[in-house]
Amino acid sequence: MLSAEKLKEICDEKQMNLEQLARHLVRAGLNQEKAISAIKNWKKGLYKPKPGKEDIRRLASALSVEENELSDWHSSYKYAPISARKARLVSQLINGRSVQDAMDLLKFTRKRAASMIDKVLKSAIADADEQHADVDSLFISCARIDDAGIRIGTKRWIPKDRGRAHALRKKACHIHITVTQL
Repeated sequence: MLSAEKLKEICDEKQMNLEQLARHLVRAGLNQEKAISAIKNWKKGLYKPKPGKEDIRRLASALSVEENELSDWHSSYKYAPISARKARLVSQLINGRSVQDAMDLLKFTRKRAASMIDKVLKSAIADADEQHADVDSLFISCARIDDAGIRIGTKRWIPKDRGRAHALRKKACHIHITVTQL
């Protein structure tokens, strides 16, 4: 996926304006005006329209850099069966670290969320490796945990004495990890 920060940084470094980039991005279904609008959105981090592989390839050739220098790789685990509060404790440990340090740290962390976050991290690394990125120079640019509400398929009540019932609130979360090449 296209990285907004890297695109903005490289455009400033190469001193390319929007019109020059848009000329390289023009294709079927995307005229000059729409290309300028798309680049403005991508620099802001809004991915409307969603940049495809061909768009990233054209931007990289226009900026005379490799495709991996504009990309970051994202992986997620939707509805992980753990509360977001507990998973955030582990994700804060690895945020901003190199991938190897984060994997070593997760291996020896004695929290249930560590194994879930490790699987998501390995998935993001595999995606980067598939795109021919240098795995040794990857670091975690974003490790985010979002609340997903009450887990689907869990009982809502547990019967108690004298006809009472206590609510069960088993929580779920979404785990998002983004890795970037240095």
